[in-house]
Amino acid sequence: MSVAAVIEQKLQQALLPVHLQVINESHNHHVPPNSETHFKVIVVSEAFADLRLLARHRKVNEALAHELANGVHALSMHTYTPAEWQSEQQVPESPKCKG
Repeated sequence: MSVAAVIEQKLQQALLPVHLQVINESHNHHVPPNSETHFKVIVVSEAFADLRLLARHRKVNEALAHELANGVHALSMHTYTPAEWQSEQQVPESPKCKG
């Protein structure tokens, strides 16, 4: 199973998102071809209701602790409640790698 699929599965189980995107951005960095080391996740979940940004990120980090300790080098997180996502529906572009 790919790292992206594992990330998706774990976030589905932990947060029951109504919207989830797992984007492998490794190709934007100085890594070997077909790497799975840099990801962006967009998670929309009721589990984030009444939580500040840091607490939301902690929930994602807890769900992905093994992956973050074993090969995932970077994880960009965009976490929303369904109401926030309804008004937002887009995330900032990731910066280009300088390395």
